[in-house]
Amino acid sequence: MAHIYPFRAWRYNPSSVRLEDVVTQPYDKITPAMQQAYYQRSPFNLVRIILGLPELFDAEGGENVYTRAAREFRAWRAQGILIQENEPCVFAYAQRFQPPGSETVKERRGFIALGKLHDYADQVVFRHEQTLSKPKSDRLNLLRATRAHFGQIFMLYSDPGGSVEKILYEDNGPADAEVTDEYEVLHRIWRVNRPATLRLLTTAMADKKLIIADGHHRYETALHYAKEHGRSAHTKPELSSSGMPQPPYAEAAAMMTFVNMDSEGLVILPTHRVVHSLAGFDAAKFLAGAEKYFTVEKLADAAAGSPMQTLAAQTGTAFVAVTRGGDFLLRAKPDAMAAALAGLPERQRRLDLTQLHAVVLDRLLGLDAEKVREQSNLRYLRDAQEAVDQVRKGEAEAAFLTNPVTMEQLKEVAFAGEVMPQKSTDFYPKLLSGLAIYSLE
Repeated sequence: MAHIYPFRAWRYNPSSVRLEDVVTQPYDKITPAMQQAYYQRSPFNLVRIILGLPELFDAEGGENVYTRAAREFRAWRAQGILIQENEPCVFAYAQRFQPPGSETVKERRGFIALGKLHDYADQVVFRHEQTLSKPKSDRLNLLRATRAHFGQIFMLYSDPGGSVEKILYEDNGPADAEVTDEYEVLHRIWRVNRPATLRLLTTAMADKKLIIADGHHRYETALHYAKEHGRSAHTKPELSSSGMPQPPYAEAAAMMTFVNMDSEGLVILPTHRVVHSLAGFDAAKFLAGAEKYFTVEKLADAAAGSPMQTLAAQTGTAFVAVTRGGDFLLRAKPDAMAAALAGLPERQRRLDLTQLHAVVLDRLLGLDAEKVREQSNLRYLRDAQEAVDQVRKGEAEAAFLTNPVTMEQLKEVAFAGEVMPQKSTDFYPKLLSGLAIYSLE
């Protein structure tokens, strides 16, 4: 079901630049401070294309951030900053890292290739999160201007026996390129271009269903763009002259990193919710209202352990509400929660994030789905202590700390054709942008 293709990637020329100076985190994980730092590292850092500073383009000359990105991309290829692979290939891609707060070293293994774009209705590619219109519009404008994919969509497939990894990694020598990022994650890639290996790989992936781990906005953008061009595109045969599979037309595929969801190297972190700028918030009134749906237990002070330690020890659905009046463990009352979420499937009702969004944010705090999408009163933070500190310093009214979604929960929801709230999962580490580029021309 999943169609993957080798491709002639554009890559940074090691004779012209150092890889550590030009690669970036995914565009939506780049803070303003990181953006400035990337700009200072190199005039060829990929941030200038994927998330350029708007004040630097020539508005009077009719330029914008997207047309400037296209101009930079053309210039870097003409100057030899970017060079193209001589033949189609895929890239084995390994990341060695320590999860935040852990001393254990893990390695996540996958591969970069093109993946055919499918409507969700085809039941080949499944989503697990809601998307927002603004990021999709931004990415579509960039894709239209540059006609290239600069980062990989993060895809999960199931392979309990690890047969795909064996195909890609058993005979690997030294990496073709490696770089350590700002989070001390070691990224390594190996070029894989042997026809026999590529045929084994495409065959092994042919029966897979895929779940989008990261990159929902970019996937839907790429699918939209493919539909714009599919009606009039000249379709190519499914096999190239060399016998390698290829997309029916360039826009029909996007660059993806495929990772085995059954691998021990897969790490999902929680994303905590911070509520701020909420007029008239009263912690005591909020907690009194919460008691209709939850058992509310006041936690001891920090000397007895952190809120996250308490939360991690829970065996069922629970989360912690941090307020200026103290920290509270909230555990759902089954009957009350079933009634409150009666319109949702059982697998959704069991999720702490569904309970948090539908009951706490919406019913108790008045932050409905539209307000959540606008993010006018809501921040998402990976670091629990940062979330707590914002409440303690008076920068927020409350923080809600959650346990991470499990892979089993994600699979159950995604394969049922359902979605979780935005920012439900935080796969760690992120895939670097700039290791390979897929040009549609």
